[in-house]
Amino acid sequence: MTDIPVQKNEFYDVTVQDLTHDGAGVAKIDGFPIFIQNALPDEEVKVKVIKVKKGYAFGRLEEIKKPSAHRVDAPCPIYKQCGGCQLQHLSYEGQLIAKRKQVQDVLERIGHLKDIPVHPVLGMDHNPWRYRNKAQVPIGEREGGLIAGFYQQRSHEIIDMKECLIQQEINDTVVQTVREICEKHGVRAYNEKTHKGTLRHVMARYGLVTGEVMVVLITRTPDIPNRKAIVEEIAAALPEVKSVVQNVNPKKTNVIFGDETRVLWGNEYIYDFIGDIKFAISARSFYQVNPEQTKVLYEKALEYAGLTGEESVIDAYCGIGTISLFLAKKARKVFGVEIVPEAIEDAKRNAELNEINNAEFAVGEAEVVIPKWYKQGNTADVLVVDPPRKGCDEALLQTIIEMKPKRVVYVSCNPATLARDLRVLEEGGYKTVEVQPVDMFPHTVHCEAVARIERI
Repeated sequence: MTDIPVQKNEFYDVTVQDLTHDGAGVAKIDGFPIFIQNALPDEEVKVKVIKVKKGYAFGRLEEIKKPSAHRVDAPCPIYKQCGGCQLQHLSYEGQLIAKRKQVQDVLERIGHLKDIPVHPVLGMDHNPWRYRNKAQVPIGEREGGLIAGFYQQRSHEIIDMKECLIQQEINDTVVQTVREICEKHGVRAYNEKTHKGTLRHVMARYGLVTGEVMVVLITRTPDIPNRKAIVEEIAAALPEVKSVVQNVNPKKTNVIFGDETRVLWGNEYIYDFIGDIKFAISARSFYQVNPEQTKVLYEKALEYAGLTGEESVIDAYCGIGTISLFLAKKARKVFGVEIVPEAIEDAKRNAELNEINNAEFAVGEAEVVIPKWYKQGNTADVLVVDPPRKGCDEALLQTIIEMKPKRVVYVSCNPATLARDLRVLEEGGYKTVEVQPVDMFPHTVHCEAVARIERI
């Protein structure tokens, strides 16, 4: 331990150099990194070292001696307890700068891609608050009453919360109204420790363009005390609600949804638009939580696809068909693949809803289905991938390299796996032309990006 230049419980004056991917400040003493929550780049701070590991330490921010020009007061009263946002203490302009740097850094460090243009982040034009169209809020009990709120950082303690500043305001109203109605009718909250109680989560979904709302009650038990009265009161109190749904999750798990979903009142779906494409959204549908920025992201993907109307396009990880349907308007034919059967049913329904006839959808793993298509002689001029955080499967990347589409458009929610996968494609005969980050989740550390990749 002698070569470690810091000691636990000692104080140090440091200058913060960078942000980690989870929003902590990074300072270095003799090259040894210290991670400091709530510290920002360029700040001179005093820290107390609270934990020392072999290659790094954690410090607690004791004093800011010289604040960043981008430091602001976080407007949310529970910001420091709640784990939902990580960057409210950084101005929005500062967040966009930090996210661009994050993408640039991982492209260089992980992808060894040095001279690729990374454009300034496309942020929200007007108000970067109140953007989330879906709230999934755990329910607990305190002094006999129900509370609704998010979990405290690194714990399962619920922080009682009346509003969340990144939620659409209607979602806050819905969650609190449902909580009050359930409490009035004697519904008990689910208790993780005893595995008793009924109500686990309340979910609200909101169609930004249509104004339609869905309420989902996630319960441990199939029966809800006074269910009929509760549902009638929700419908009467909230005229925007078009659907009340119950999901039953009897398992001891922190996974939110169970397998059984049923409509208690109203419709099975609510509707929303991204651009001029209409989407049917069910309780379990994957639908982007910031539709305003989703349009920005998909328009950029469409631009990078460079479609003339003659192309055959494969959309790997197509979900409910969101990108596929955008592409179908400009392509000859689009084939979408997705592992979740319900999502493929939604995708087919959404194609019908928009009278789009040149999109086909298949259930399966992209890394299994696309190689099979390739062996059958089905190739693509353009291939679009929008994988989960873990990035593309190796088998899929190898199939892309063998299939040789002219262009690949990579939509990423994790810059680190994007950088890793770009390196594989570069070694397989492709060139990364440009990368456009898009801020889908203001005040959090998450950053999406679209990469334009062309065959050399």
